[in-house]
Amino acid sequence: MSKRGENIYKRKDGRWEARVIKGYDEQGKALYAYYYGRSYKEAKDKIFSPLPFINGVNTNINKSLCELIFNDVLDAWLMDKTTKVKKSSYAKYFNLIKNHIKPSLGNMALTDIDSSIVTSFVTEKFKNGRKNTTGGLSGKTIKDIVTLIKSALRYANKEGFLSDVIPINVTYPQLKAKEMRVLTKDEQAIFEKYLCTDINESKLGVLLCLYTGLRIGEICALTWDDLTLNNHTLTVSRTLQRVQNIGETSSVKTIVMITEPKSIYSNRIIPVPDCLISILESFKPTSSGAYILTGKIDHYIEPRTYQNRFKSYIAASGIRNANFHSTRHTFATRCVELGFEIKSLSEILGHSSVNITLNRYVHPSFDMKRSNMNKLSYLH
Repeated sequence: MSKRGENIYKRKDGRWEARVIKGYDEQGKALYAYYYGRSYKEAKDKIFSPLPFINGVNTNINKSLCELIFNDVLDAWLMDKTTKVKKSSYAKYFNLIKNHIKPSLGNMALTDIDSSIVTSFVTEKFKNGRKNTTGGLSGKTIKDIVTLIKSALRYANKEGFLSDVIPINVTYPQLKAKEMRVLTKDEQAIFEKYLCTDINESKLGVLLCLYTGLRIGEICALTWDDLTLNNHTLTVSRTLQRVQNIGETSSVKTIVMITEPKSIYSNRIIPVPDCLISILESFKPTSSGAYILTGKIDHYIEPRTYQNRFKSYIAASGIRNANFHSTRHTFATRCVELGFEIKSLSEILGHSSVNITLNRYVHPSFDMKRSNMNKLSYLH
């Protein structure tokens, strides 16, 4: 129970809030730090430990607010995410913080982090990263890092380490857009002919992706229970991936996980083109729940293995090199060329908005551009 003068009270949402003065502004107005807990004791305990108890675990950092460095907040932010995000997302955050943010910004005072510091950091990462041909990190990775930094700063404000959220406005250096590989119609015809020659479950999976736009993790997790051949549909409700096993007590570095798809929009039902039904029926096993790519219940193919198989199929077919994700881009481009309604295409691909479909997955061919330009002929 709260005591008079402690400034600790129970909120309407059921949490306890402790408020303490951490300083004064130039006008002498008190600046408060806010601490939250599931009980009176938990909220009170946080007053004496600037970094909070996260999920019942004391971070054991005994520093005054003015002594906090960004490392402290990043550690607490990560701990807070442990039970809130997927294991794959947590592994991604952990590595971005460990490999990029902490080495550059971790030892800085929390209050010193601002837009100019983050912009300088971003510029260096573009120059000195390890991921693309220019020697720097990809634009997507850089933006993910900045988003993480902003989230950690918002967390610091919410927990009372900062009186105000520090606005981070970053100017990103210009990068040459990465070319997305899309099979031409001729290449797709050659590739499909190769896949249908001595076709097996693995080749069938590639063919299915060319006609449905499935992601590699989705096809690896797909089972025959997910296909309703009578209705010509397939249901996407899982994805398979190997993720880093973050944990000091574990000797296993990575584990295979079958989880819900990338987002709520990725849970979807896709109509299967009629041209694939007879081929699918010829491979349908008697065992319910068998994986599409193996025909077995107790054996799946991992994404990296399947990517390597895809590469071997591309090489054997004689067309220019491509990675597995090109099947998804190729599917989207063919659909646009055939006049698909964009909203329908967006839902088939599992996107949250049509803008993602148009900006990332639609690559008009030169033939399509020529056809559109020739429409001007009808003006005369």
